[in-house]
Amino acid sequence: MTSLFRHLRVHQVFGANTDVGKTILTTALVRASAKRGKDVFYLKPVSTGALEDADDHHVKRYTNDLLGKVHPECLFRYDEPVSPHLAAKMKEGEDADNSIPTDETFITSISDRIRYYAKKASDPSHMYVETAGGVHSPTLSGTTQADAYRPLFLPTVLIGDSKLGGISTTISAYEALLLRGYIIDAVLLFQDEYYRNGEYLKPYFEERGTFLATVRPPPPRLSNPTENFISTEGYYKTITSAEVGDEAGLVVDHLDVRHKSRVDELESMPRRTLDTVWWPFVQHGQVKGEKDVTVIDSAYGDFFSVTKKSESTDTKRALLEPQFDGSASWWTQTVGHAHPSLTLAAARASGRYGHVMFPQATHLPALNLAERLVKDGPGKGWASRAFFSDDGSTGMEVALKMALRAFALRHGSNLGANEKKSLGILGLKGSYHGDTIGAMDACEEGVYTCEWHNAKGYWLEPPTVGIKDGQIAITVPGSLASFPSSQTVNAESLAWVYDVENRLHTPLARAYALYITRSLEALAARGGPKLAALVLEPLIMGAGGMLFVDPLFQRVLVDTVRGRRSGSSAQWSGMPVIFDEVFVGLNRVGVESAGTLLGVYPDISVNAKVLTGGLVPLAVTLASKSIFEAFLSENKAEALLHGHSYTAHAVGCEVANETLRLIDRLQLSDEWIAAKASWAKPDGSESPVWSLWDPEFVRAISRLEQVKEVMTLGSVLAIKVQDNTGGYVSQSAQETLKALKACSSTHGDLSAAPGGAPFSVHYRTLGDVAYFMTSLNTSPTVIRSIEDRVWTALSSTSQ
Repeated sequence: MTSLFRHLRVHQVFGANTDVGKTILTTALVRASAKRGKDVFYLKPVSTGALEDADDHHVKRYTNDLLGKVHPECLFRYDEPVSPHLAAKMKEGEDADNSIPTDETFITSISDRIRYYAKKASDPSHMYVETAGGVHSPTLSGTTQADAYRPLFLPTVLIGDSKLGGISTTISAYEALLLRGYIIDAVLLFQDEYYRNGEYLKPYFEERGTFLATVRPPPPRLSNPTENFISTEGYYKTITSAEVGDEAGLVVDHLDVRHKSRVDELESMPRRTLDTVWWPFVQHGQVKGEKDVTVIDSAYGDFFSVTKKSESTDTKRALLEPQFDGSASWWTQTVGHAHPSLTLAAARASGRYGHVMFPQATHLPALNLAERLVKDGPGKGWASRAFFSDDGSTGMEVALKMALRAFALRHGSNLGANEKKSLGILGLKGSYHGDTIGAMDACEEGVYTCEWHNAKGYWLEPPTVGIKDGQIAITVPGSLASFPSSQTVNAESLAWVYDVENRLHTPLARAYALYITRSLEALAARGGPKLAALVLEPLIMGAGGMLFVDPLFQRVLVDTVRGRRSGSSAQWSGMPVIFDEVFVGLNRVGVESAGTLLGVYPDISVNAKVLTGGLVPLAVTLASKSIFEAFLSENKAEALLHGHSYTAHAVGCEVANETLRLIDRLQLSDEWIAAKASWAKPDGSESPVWSLWDPEFVRAISRLEQVKEVMTLGSVLAIKVQDNTGGYVSQSAQETLKALKACSSTHGDLSAAPGGAPFSVHYRTLGDVAYFMTSLNTSPTVIRSIEDRVWTALSSTSQ
């Protein structure tokens, strides 16, 4: 991710298979680069077999005449002539599991050498990193090379197969690399007078904009070492000679052009963006110039690869740097960027279906997803149907339509025509349900609304949960009837706060019930809107400021509007209850559904974001049987006449199925088990809530002078800074944590970013609140590193 330099052109060489001439052709490229006066660095990350047959020795042997211009090296060497994963096991024996380098160690070693060569290289220089075997040959850990090397994101040269079956092998390897996002700058293969694979492959790759070159094959290997050396040396001189075509040299020239083109494109992107793009949630008047544009070259795992904004005059510095995606890309990332399982799921459905219309039809991706969500997922025990739509906001539009119809149908005889049109919703102050008009109308007037906004409803002020000076506290607003002013109620632990059932008979629960009841009675007395649905963001109100609502309040609110305690019922009562779980659903906060913590389930719920791992947009609105039956009749006009061209998009549904499968596996992972244990109750028993963030870190930063309160659940960490003005338009959180934007490492020379390079942190703020969010599979090493960075930034501003 940081291997792009202006002065050092780096290419990785993959083979379509073993024995396709990868080392022969790489050596030819090395020689051609050196003959053009370049310093050339050749790296063989892993080599197996006898030393005299090693690829780096071959390169050294046939470049000795180039006056020290070529620098070959191998990082990991094993004696057995087998696949690297087997060679490593055979060398390490019984201790193999503990001593074989991990993928992270392997990639960091390669990246470290590239950085070293970049400092050593003259301007300009070339580097070639040659892999072992084919695209999917295993690395030392057993991960296939296509996946293991992906964090480096090196531009690639693919060596095709010129033998029988080589057309298929070459295309398959090419597609495997494309599916993982690799930039393939050239495809090379030997000429063969009989199979003539190049004749077929050249137009195939031309059509796809990929350069292909065929190179004359090497002479047969001779038994006499001296004669073989002379023959092979002559071959290399021939294919790099200007007099007879300079076949390898023409490829080198093409790679240089591709390198320059990539650098030029990255440098042009800020200005082109400012000239054409209108960003969401950005005040363009505050954008001062190209330096304010973040250019994302690629993304992998939890990190972006972005262009550096340094004013340094160092011509040998990397042009890219890793940047931690601190908001999980607007709360969407589930298992990190560019996860191969999700990419393959998308390709699988795209290849089978593309997109097919859905009314009165079905296909397996949609059916499997609906059954998973209704029967075994967040809808288990209460939902009857799944309705597909595009994103969270449109999913909420569907939910509102469902609730309003159900309410109007039941109370239709008591509602006039105008009253039906003015039905409102009951919600909480600070709520946000999306940017479509109907979803906006379900919220109070605010920064997210527009001129057409027509707030339809009534919003209660919720009590919130936070950690202040190491103490769990519930802030109860003064608007509650029993509290003359805002008060803080200390809690014994976070586990106690979310043990809702055992808090239902407390004085605070009774105060909540009284406040809700009196508020609704007062609304009715003054002729307020007829409320037809309760709409909640359960547990956390995200865009409103990462407000962690006291779960007891939301439970009491649901019970109050239903006129009964929790429990299953075939019919909704009071008014339909909608849970907007677009943000918190599907384990973002450590539970699949907020209902498990609240002890009560909705009549309608909406899931999105985490649902598809951030790869494609998709939303699902779940509904109970009684809600579904409100639209059930013989009259077409009474159906739910709502839909989108891409309803139940097969690609999105298949990606969602794969995402949920990966989440199921994560729930059994050692990382989750350890995180849950760290948040155990004081007596050591399991807490109903937990976080991937370390409890000692959270308590420590809550004691800092600059911090007003902190809160965390699951992958979410929210930090509210001291600010007299507050509000969404405040810049206080951005200013307080601005040090995170600097590229640095907290653990010596190597960082937790892919390749070990120093990294910056991309984070989002909501006025005086900064929040950080991981994927569900972010490694503890990365999270501890972010915690160190946040601690350092906050500590420096608190002094």
